[in-house]
Amino acid sequence: MPAENTYNYKVVRQFAIMTVVWGVVGMLVGVLIASQLIWPALNFDTPWLTYSRLRPLHTNAVIFAFGGSALFATSYYVVQRTCHTRLFSGGLAAFTFWGWQLIIVLAAVTLPLGITTSKEYAELEWPIDILIAIVWVAYAIVFFGTLAKRKVQHIYVANWFFGAFILTVAILHIVNSAEIPVTMWKSYSAYAGAQDAMVQWWYGHNAVGFFLTAGFLGMMYYFIPKQAGRPVYSYRLSVVHFWALIFTYMWAGPHHLLYTALPDWTQSIGMIFSLILLAPSWGGMINGIMTLSGAWHKLRDDPILKFLVVSLSFYGMSTFEGPMMAIKTVNALSHYTDWTIGHVHSGALGWVGLVTIGSMYYLIPRLFGRSEMYSVRLINVHFWIATIGIVLYIAAMWIAGVMQGLMWRAVGSDGMLTYSFVESVKATYPFYGIRLLGGLFYFSGMLVMVYNVAKTVSGAKAVEAPIPAPTAAPSAVHTAAHA
Repeated sequence: MPAENTYNYKVVRQFAIMTVVWGVVGMLVGVLIASQLIWPALNFDTPWLTYSRLRPLHTNAVIFAFGGSALFATSYYVVQRTCHTRLFSGGLAAFTFWGWQLIIVLAAVTLPLGITTSKEYAELEWPIDILIAIVWVAYAIVFFGTLAKRKVQHIYVANWFFGAFILTVAILHIVNSAEIPVTMWKSYSAYAGAQDAMVQWWYGHNAVGFFLTAGFLGMMYYFIPKQAGRPVYSYRLSVVHFWALIFTYMWAGPHHLLYTALPDWTQSIGMIFSLILLAPSWGGMINGIMTLSGAWHKLRDDPILKFLVVSLSFYGMSTFEGPMMAIKTVNALSHYTDWTIGHVHSGALGWVGLVTIGSMYYLIPRLFGRSEMYSVRLINVHFWIATIGIVLYIAAMWIAGVMQGLMWRAVGSDGMLTYSFVESVKATYPFYGIRLLGGLFYFSGMLVMVYNVAKTVSGAKAVEAPIPAPTAAPSAVHTAAHA
């Protein structure tokens, strides 16, 4: 069959496999640095193995290598299937794969060497930043080019979320990474002081809002209806969810800078928009969960659906907790504590991790001509290991964080602090052990996935699915089921 009559699955396969590979690598580094907080000697007195250098490597690996590869894979798959057309420019699509892998390798080399801008989630230095921008523009051309040559009139809602994520991340990255190079591997930010902090957290929180939320909601709006065999509960709500979310998220960044040198009115705007954000977030969560109406019985026997639905539960929980932590009085207790770490990981492990894993379990057999994964039972094992790991991790960090906040601000009758900082560190120590155990559970689940994927792929032949012939489809397609 001529290539133009089939979907381009090659680049989807490449990104899907690398999603699993980078997931294991990123989470292994996470387990190592969690161990270092308990046993500091595990840095072996080696500069490039210290916590301060491995921690940005961990965040970049799990967000941009694991999460990024998943977003490339799923967006390329979904846009083709819902638009009934082959990817625009196979050459550019291949460039995005190899370019993105090169970026990840450069990050893995430079960050342990201490080559960093010191900006959260934007640590990579200027030559790599330029490469990121080039690859991302190519990604946008492929994605929007595919939309432009679609064979169906309607643009399915998942593509709205993917499109918003691609456009916004480009703007965020280019503006925040504006810097003045002084050597090949050293630059200084184009901004200074409070302005630099404001731009950084406009970027930083919207990296969460668009990279880790909007993109993965695109994933959710396709794979949950497909796996459940049900239409989206309310297509109208999904469109309202989209517009409300992308407008509101952009203004929430200052909640990272409460009680700092940022002007008080700016902090208040960040708090207010964070609270407003609860409404569209929960609207989307309810829409996803209610898609299972009439199909709840499938959860008993379908572990892929378990991953996808429980990820939504963590999405709802995280998007309730985040606005609550943005309230100034709550933030006075939570800021700089491990409560924040618990919140981040309930979103990262629970929402992003589980929806990605579920989507990969859906995709990989189809990309390799299999009817299902090698072992459905192992998918179930993975689900329970991962869920137990998340609960251990976030519960430990919640308790530790509230305890830290209370200890830090406790004062005696003489007005002096009741506890020294080191006493709070000592009290936190047991919770770091529980956090490590949770991380080991989650990492073990990824190893189970690697085995299952390897057995599924080994001996399998890569497939290219035929593009359906044009039909007199309705102008608005309210379900992903046609794809």
